[in-house]
Amino acid sequence: MTKVITYGTFDLFHEGHYNLLKHAKELGDYLIVGITTEQYDLTRGKLNVVDSLITRIDNVRATGFVDEIVIEDHTGQKVEDIQKYGVDIFTVGSDWVGTFDYIEQYCKVVYLPRTKNVSSTMKRTDRSPVLNIGIAGTGRVAERFPNEIKLVSGANAVGVFNPHYDHAKPFMEKHELAFWTNDYDEFLDKIDAVYIATPHETHYDYAKRAILAGKHVLCEKPMVFKKAEAEELFMLAKEKNVVLMEAIKTAYCPGFKQLISVARSGVIGDICDVEASFSRITAPDKREMNDLQYGGAFTEFGSYCLMAVIKLLGKDYKDVRFESVKMDNGLDAYTKAHFTYENALATTKNGVAVKTEGGLIVAGTKGYILAPSPWWLTTNFQVRYEDPNRIDNYTSKFLGTGIRYEIAEFTRAVGNLRNGESNSSANIYMLTRGESIALAGIYEKFLSQRDN
Repeated sequence: MTKVITYGTFDLFHEGHYNLLKHAKELGDYLIVGITTEQYDLTRGKLNVVDSLITRIDNVRATGFVDEIVIEDHTGQKVEDIQKYGVDIFTVGSDWVGTFDYIEQYCKVVYLPRTKNVSSTMKRTDRSPVLNIGIAGTGRVAERFPNEIKLVSGANAVGVFNPHYDHAKPFMEKHELAFWTNDYDEFLDKIDAVYIATPHETHYDYAKRAILAGKHVLCEKPMVFKKAEAEELFMLAKEKNVVLMEAIKTAYCPGFKQLISVARSGVIGDICDVEASFSRITAPDKREMNDLQYGGAFTEFGSYCLMAVIKLLGKDYKDVRFESVKMDNGLDAYTKAHFTYENALATTKNGVAVKTEGGLIVAGTKGYILAPSPWWLTTNFQVRYEDPNRIDNYTSKFLGTGIRYEIAEFTRAVGNLRNGESNSSANIYMLTRGESIALAGIYEKFLSQRDN
């Protein structure tokens, strides 16, 4: 008798799950399915699991393909189970190709073709239908999205748009998506939501067209460069009852949310100063080094630092001024932004051709917070006091590239809206619409000063 084993979360059970189990059963005579606990999923980076373990077990059993079910709750269990049950074949979907090659020393490993299009899913719970997301853009940031979304329950990447055929089709094939197109309207017709990772100057148009088509929008930073455009997009999103979110991943990661919570708790007293830096030595052939209208240090990396200032000190600054070191083509190689508040100050530093320490310091009347570089991938920070022997240490996970956190929050927000909840950013520890509008206003001031 040939024994086959496979594993998964099997949340929001759909056609892709059904097909995987069907093909797994065809590989042998006896199929064992390992179903992960929610706690274990969290440790391995799986977010937004909706269905209970019992519901997921029932859904898997209902297919009729499964001979035995085991519960996976710790790292290393796959090898333990293979040896315990005398397994001949280990199988998972092809989106995990290469990940489990190490198991070949214990049994045969088979990667099964995945179901590329889950828009025609099996019956799901009314509360949490899967969100089919299309990717607009095929650049460096977009490349990270398909791998990250695999670890967010309730969301699925289904297709890609790029005006250039020679970019879109290879991206689709590489990431095993269901379709590609260079027609944006056709693209919108096939999806529930869009992740916009196109060049900066296209964000406003693509976001507006998606919202008008009734699609939810997750847009890379900077979302827009004018305050009025941000206000318009959020107003349209409210009218169309869709979610619009700016994708600054740091705002949604656990460590940074904890930092904001600690800072606002009063443990460091009144916040009087924020210093945030983000710089990178960028290759001279990259877009941010050559786009004379939207390139440069501040437009490329400013969002992270500005977001930290706005989250910590608020939107109502009294004044902001900018100082830049420019490259030969006129773009800023390095920019400092200086903010003045009623009772506080802030400074951001960004570079594309100048490198500086990438830390975040939040100074208060009772102590200060130090988040070391790279603070935007917040895994740890300290609270320090006048007494040098008193230091509070905080640690948190930052999984993958961090994009999964913004996808998870976006998916959750869409789910809430579908269930009749208000189209608002209620969680103050994440990026709100008012804060995104404030960021657009700061960019508008910077570009006006730079161009004059």
